Amino acid sequence: MLDVWPWDGDLNEVRTALADGRTLAIPTESSYGLAVDPRSAAGVEAIYRLKERERGKPLPVVAADVDQALGLGIEANEAIRMAEAHWPAPLTVVVPLRAGLSVPAAAGGDTLAVRVPDHDRLRAFLQALGHPLTATSANRSGEPPACGLADLEPTLGDSGALVIGGERTPGGLASTVVSWSSAGLRVLRRGRFEF
Repeated sequence: MLDVWPWDGDLNEVRTALADGRTLAIPTESSYGLAVDPRSAAGVEAIYRLKERERGKPLPVVAADVDQALGLGIEANEAIRMAEAHWPAPLTVVVPLRAGLSVPAAAGGDTLAVRVPDHDRLRAFLQALGHPLTATSANRSGEPPACGLADLEPTLGDSGALVIGGERTPGGLASTVVSWSSAGLRVLRRGRFEF
């Protein structure tokens, strides 16, 4: 049976869960995401195991606001300025990390996919927690997204994961993913956000 943390619960329980290496399942604009501290190599490895996902694929990150995202070491470039005009929104932007910086969620790469989600309770939760979290879909690779507790059970049932909120999410398209270069905006995945 899954362990659900209510929105008005003691945040220290969540902090302890993360410190103990447990994964969180967080509701987003569409489905549940698997969440760990993106700076935690052990946490990122736990997600790869749960999802049965190929190592080396970076994990997207959600932040309470732009300042929290910048705290991970991403560059405040044109893509961030563009996204800031739309956030909070289901709009994920792939941006470069500052030179020489390594973040485990980036899987050895020099970019990170970030967004400020259009989910009030999740943003407030991230603000109270004090740092961003990963938010890759809470399902095994290739399977449908998880929108409720019953959907989470096959992947997370025996894992000790902590489900945040416990509500059913609306489903539908995932976030739109874009990148920015000198050539301008490039859509990497069409999704919930439309320009």
